[in-house]
Amino acid sequence: MTLLDKLSLRGRNIVVTGGARGIGLDIARSAKEAGAHVIIADIDAREREAAAQEVGASAVGVDITDPVSVSALVTSLSRDHGRIHGWVNNAGVVRNAAAEDMSDEDWRSVLTVNLDGTFWCCREAGRHMLAEGGGAIVNIASMSGIISNRPQPQAAYNTSKAGVIMLTKSLAGEWARRGVRVNAVSPGYTETSLLAQVKAQKPEWASVWDNATPMGRSADPREIAAVVVFLLSDLSSYMTGSNVVVDGGYTVW
Repeated sequence: MTLLDKLSLRGRNIVVTGGARGIGLDIARSAKEAGAHVIIADIDAREREAAAQEVGASAVGVDITDPVSVSALVTSLSRDHGRIHGWVNNAGVVRNAAAEDMSDEDWRSVLTVNLDGTFWCCREAGRHMLAEGGGAIVNIASMSGIISNRPQPQAAYNTSKAGVIMLTKSLAGEWARRGVRVNAVSPGYTETSLLAQVKAQKPEWASVWDNATPMGRSADPREIAAVVVFLLSDLSSYMTGSNVVVDGGYTVW
């Protein structure tokens, strides 16, 4: 088997949460290009259907903040598609607010989506994969899980992504000998529509970000997606519990 054969996802069912936009959409595109049957799981019906049509994927609804919804999703996917070979936890939110001004609701909403939702998806996907004899889970964390960003205040987001990284390591240790690999990808600033909006509203932030990145630019979402495909594929068969930082060098300084 060649290296390219090992990179192929042909014949595999890959779920991408939050796959209707941003980095998630490019992960869905890249997994499809690698041969997978992609399932875009998203709360927004209109956007997930449009994304699925564009990618050539299936679309399913899920609210990752509701463990019952996540459990029902895995049950229906198993019934309709059979084995789930790979699962990407990409859905996430950010709130930029000074810690002293952050409301209880904003703190809880970020932690619920980014950390609780990731755990509930890992738990249900993991149960399925353990029963089926193996699989690969990739959690989209962030460089914000290992550094504190500047100049924007985002304590809740940073804390949630640090939790995702430790969750990844913990699950990897529990499941490694039973065939389920769990890894994380930690992107730096990435050129999504959301980042473009923030840059337009806060150009002074964008200047700091680019100057603090050794490569001097934000990532193309496809550069993040390529690493995710690698971690889903057999090329990464000896990797579990890893947090792959893809940040243009931001965290080296």
